[in-house]
Amino acid sequence: MKYSTKKTVQVVALSSVLLLAVSACEPNIEVDNPNNVNNGQIKKQPLKKDQDILVDVADVREVDALKIAQPEKTSSLTTSKADYMESTTAKIALQPPAFRQHSIDNMTRQTTSNRENYSHNTNNPFHLVTEQPVSTFSVDVDTASYANVRRILNQGTLPPFDAVRVEEMINYFSYNYAQPQSVPFSVYSEVGPSPFNAQKHLIHIGIQGDKQLDSTRPAANLVFLADVSGSMNSADKLGLLKNALKMLSKQLTEKDSVAIVVYAGAAGTVLTPTKGDNNVAISEALTRLSAGGSTNGGAGIELAYSLAKQSFIKGGINRVILATDGDFNVGMVNQQALKNNIVQQRKSGISLSILGFGRGNYNDALMQELAQNGNGNAFYIDNLNEARKVLVEELSSTLVTIAKDVKIQIEFNPELVSEYRLIGYETRVLKRQDFNNDKIDAGDIGAGHTVTAIYEISLRGSANQSVDPLRYQSLLNKKQSNAEPIENSISLNELAFLKLRYKLPEQSSSQLIEIAINRADIKDTLQATSEAFQFSAAVAGFGQLLREGEHLSTMDISKVIALAEQSKGVDQHGYRGEFINMVKLADALAPQLVKKSTFAQ
Repeated sequence: MKYSTKKTVQVVALSSVLLLAVSACEPNIEVDNPNNVNNGQIKKQPLKKDQDILVDVADVREVDALKIAQPEKTSSLTTSKADYMESTTAKIALQPPAFRQHSIDNMTRQTTSNRENYSHNTNNPFHLVTEQPVSTFSVDVDTASYANVRRILNQGTLPPFDAVRVEEMINYFSYNYAQPQSVPFSVYSEVGPSPFNAQKHLIHIGIQGDKQLDSTRPAANLVFLADVSGSMNSADKLGLLKNALKMLSKQLTEKDSVAIVVYAGAAGTVLTPTKGDNNVAISEALTRLSAGGSTNGGAGIELAYSLAKQSFIKGGINRVILATDGDFNVGMVNQQALKNNIVQQRKSGISLSILGFGRGNYNDALMQELAQNGNGNAFYIDNLNEARKVLVEELSSTLVTIAKDVKIQIEFNPELVSEYRLIGYETRVLKRQDFNNDKIDAGDIGAGHTVTAIYEISLRGSANQSVDPLRYQSLLNKKQSNAEPIENSISLNELAFLKLRYKLPEQSSSQLIEIAINRADIKDTLQATSEAFQFSAAVAGFGQLLREGEHLSTMDISKVIALAEQSKGVDQHGYRGEFINMVKLADALAPQLVKKSTFAQ
């Protein structure tokens, strides 16, 4: 009896310990319960536009993390100084004001937890011409950023800063430059007042690729590489992917070849190389696709390139089209390793283009890296109309490369221009010596593509200078200028000298185009400039506003709308009208966030 009583006491004691342990492990916060009070628990804060509340939300998440790591402190929101100094809020508070604002603004733009991944790039700064007179960059005809920004706005929030690549927003639109005559593309330039800052000017550079009729398109050897992992199991991912590739396949002919490779935990061939006009076989293969499992993208890439090599068409189009959300999680997952693999594969003459899908886990950073190094383009497909634009309406420019490794270099005349900045192209900037190095990879231009680049400049003597000239450097440059005077007509008339290098698809040596941009080309008013100049400036202004607008002083959201509406012109497919509605939507979603990005004049 004594033994039994002792045993019962031990059992009761053990049960109490277990109950306490279970209670400690269970969450003691019901965030969605409005009856929670702040006595050791955390009451959910109502969301509002005031930024201070965003810091409170961050504090709540940080305290949750502290509770998990230190359960003995869960009875109070008060933490020790050491705990606070390790918190996210404290780390933000210790940063410079600009960084703090950037962190808080990003919280407003990402109100739901997700795993979308974007590469961070700072905006191009102003450069003094006396210090750095030459600017060099690779062309970019990708449009993924524009479609992705549209998707995020339509979800009811502003995009993260790093999701906005201004050059891809500008190049989403065609500006109908003059068609080339004897070379693969024509080059156009225009100079006019800047709507972004008083007393500054914009240099608008446009490149028009030679258009080709679909009937003259070379035979295409295409391998569709479809991600069918579990993360793709939704209508806006695999469902949209299948319909998009069906659209593309219907544009092909008997001279074309199509194969389909899928990958999840492993890779496999769904359709061996098949004639492009066999729509039934291609459509049935796509219809059978279903999602499930992990994502071994590296294995899929290897198999797709292997099939493309088997059906290689000399003198034709040889391209792998990867359709995915980019969520690689098994096999070759290291971004650098994947990049190196693509760099090796492109030597075979097979290009890689990207069709991005989905939200929540979209890996934009990886998609950009693969497309840039695979001699292809990156697109984001957020709806069927975008799939039609990329894969039907712009099929030739998507598939047919008319010039590769296209680089632009512009030298500014210090006699007339004091400073400049390149708007966008942060991921495409090249070293000066890369321009003449034919081994340096650069962007490709497809048939009918237009490429637009915009520089903002300050003329010598203008009132609004962003960067002060250096005292001693200026004296040295003046001394050198007197010792080696520039030819008078050049120093007085040329704002800048534009060079463009490109290779024909089957060549390894580049060709050079040179054009002077003259002072006489400057338009006196913004209204005197072309529709292309004004509309591209409106798009560039909106993109900069979404990226904090650190270089804007005379443009706000209302001026973007007004400039876009007056330069809308003929809008055959409604894309420009859609842009105007996007800007209005951003203004309605968070007007104070967008407008406060501009500096006070």
